[in-house]
Amino acid sequence: MKKWIACLLCLAMLTAPVSVSAAALKNNPEAASVNVPQLHINTVNGNGASLKKEDGYTDAKFSADGGQEEHIIVKVRGNSTAMTAKKSFTFKFDKKKELYGMGKGKKWVLLANPFDPTLLRNYIAFDFAQELGLSYTSEQKIVELWLDGKFRGCYTLMEPVQAGKDRVDLDVDGNKDFMLEYERLRTDEGTTYITVNNLRFDISEPDEPDEGQVAYITQTLKRLTDIINSGDRVSIEAAIDIPSFAKFYLLNEFIKTNDFNFSSVFFYYKDGKFYAGPPWDYDLSMGNVNKDFSSNSASAFRTDGMQISDKLFYKKLCSYGWFMLEVRREYARHADYISRLYPDGGMIDSLANTYSDVFDRNYTTAGWSMRYLINVMMQPLPTYGENLAFLKNWCDERDKWLSNEFELDSTSYLIGDSDGNGVVDINDVTTVQRLLANKIKDKNGTITLRGSVTGEPLGISDATSVQKYLAFIPTKYQIGQTGKENFS
Repeated sequence: MKKWIACLLCLAMLTAPVSVSAAALKNNPEAASVNVPQLHINTVNGNGASLKKEDGYTDAKFSADGGQEEHIIVKVRGNSTAMTAKKSFTFKFDKKKELYGMGKGKKWVLLANPFDPTLLRNYIAFDFAQELGLSYTSEQKIVELWLDGKFRGCYTLMEPVQAGKDRVDLDVDGNKDFMLEYERLRTDEGTTYITVNNLRFDISEPDEPDEGQVAYITQTLKRLTDIINSGDRVSIEAAIDIPSFAKFYLLNEFIKTNDFNFSSVFFYYKDGKFYAGPPWDYDLSMGNVNKDFSSNSASAFRTDGMQISDKLFYKKLCSYGWFMLEVRREYARHADYISRLYPDGGMIDSLANTYSDVFDRNYTTAGWSMRYLINVMMQPLPTYGENLAFLKNWCDERDKWLSNEFELDSTSYLIGDSDGNGVVDINDVTTVQRLLANKIKDKNGTITLRGSVTGEPLGISDATSVQKYLAFIPTKYQIGQTGKENFS
């Protein structure tokens, strides 16, 4: 969404800067800060701060932590972010290089996060994606940047979303694998766009597809879309990777990604199957949205309600009960992680404390201010501490609402309670036996989930183990105990 509203950027000088101090950044007076990588980029003309996106790449030298300088080319990245004073950058080495254990690659990204006063939303979102196990989630590292000798403050160094052995591992030669980015409106020169069933994508990989590849990708996407819309579960599960689609949905639904119906939403096709992700671009999420900008933003600002379920492929997928069951199970698997995000002393506090000196230097030494920069972002609160508290409270309320909406408590069950009546009794043995004898069907795999006690595929051994349990004969299985851990 930021891409098509770049023209609506507000001039920073029209809004008074939000005050900040080192004391305001520290929630814990004994917080231990950390030394982060120190990156230096010196452009050939010394004009890095005044570069514009349309200038494209320029030659520069790069060094890290006082090391040897290397040649790179660097350009301004983003769209609305490219119009801010604190710009984000893409830079490329002459050959693949590993940085801080994030794999080898020529191209790297430095995110400025100018719209997020906490500087944490992107970091939290990508950490959550890693927790969910979304394949090819970009690694990230908080760093400090000097541009042409001038300190520019806190940035996040990241892997870009692109094909590569240490990136998104695709075989893009010929008519094989490909990657798409949803792009509702924007048009970039040199980018190939396709529209299927009123959904418009740019072809991210291959980077420069020929006519045959464009035709193949269009036909494949049309086939996949038709299958998703068909409602045939067997066909859908054969065509798309359900776990990735459920995880990607949960990530974006929990944090209420404001841009989801506009841009920066990726999908890829690999080895004959369609996957959701990798994730990208989350500074306008977790409540950092102007509720008065649009109906979409109003929804994204609130902690209640669904944001993603009526968008893109999820408009159909979320109408299928079996898919939403998988989403609920994903939520249950990661409920403990989510609940550790927002309490006092939780993950958000820990990050703010760890990087408090870095964030302080961003707002003092580098001279950046927390300002209202773009119409779609929330007006920052007066202090860093208040913005941090807002983020924590938003995540808290969102977790409570989704836990209730997804009936998270109902995803718990007693191990061995095959019929789901809340107790383990002889009827559960009968239920397993009837299922194995094809006398009943296992709707959505529920009986199999509850009835499996041995850790192996459901079989007569499960029924026998429950019988032993009922006869007070010791078993090594956790029959009768809460089975939420079986979701993991």
